[in-house]
Amino acid sequence: MTLTVGFRLGNDTTTRQVTALVTEAGYLHRAQGLYGKLARLSRPERSPAVNNPIPALQGEHPLARPIADLRRHHAAYTQKGYIRILIPPSVVCLDYDEPRPLTPAVQRELFQAFIGAAPNTPQSLEAAITAFRAALGLRSRPEHITWAPREKALPPRVAAMLRALEDGSALTPARRRPVGWSVSGQGVRLRVGPTGEVLDRAAVIELQAALSAWLHFRKDKERPAPPGDGPVPSRSSVPAPGTAAD
Repeated sequence: MTLTVGFRLGNDTTTRQVTALVTEAGYLHRAQGLYGKLARLSRPERSPAVNNPIPALQGEHPLARPIADLRRHHAAYTQKGYIRILIPPSVVCLDYDEPRPLTPAVQRELFQAFIGAAPNTPQSLEAAITAFRAALGLRSRPEHITWAPREKALPPRVAAMLRALEDGSALTPARRRPVGWSVSGQGVRLRVGPTGEVLDRAAVIELQAALSAWLHFRKDKERPAPPGDGPVPSRSSVPAPGTAAD
């Protein structure tokens, strides 16, 4: 007997379907093809944590990677238009001897057993995975957790400018130009001289870093920048790499 968790999705536009399932031994199986036609089998993917001597994989449960891949395939195929649920995510115990060599004939037998035994009860993929792990005595991720994306580390130059803003300093170009700017905690201001000047690449990069630092500084702050066109005093400047402030 082998416990499996899987699903079958269809794309009515391309008349194609895909079946994916994970077995308790840590194998991910996929088959896809046209409606009513013999499906094309993908090579079984075994968890790299099974009998793997690599230290980084030691302690990783053999089902962790296949289950993550099952989630990834479900999301990817759904985004590609496979939105018809032909077999809802299901946990099925199959009369199937998993240690057998995974020849194409054996793999087709596995898919036929899953398709024939899978119930038609609607449920989410996460619910099926939770039931699968519970049946094997494994812990599942807590439900109703809000996943927030991890903020990326700021580039060193932006971080330095952000610290200057937090210290109350204003950011100004390292080299004075007819077209200038200043960035402070109160706002962003541009200064245009009588003739004007096109900013070169180095100046644009410097201004971009200053604006990025200012956006991080103003994040979660509700105080709007005061109106007006008067100059903003500059207490200090963060020069561009390789240049010196005037």
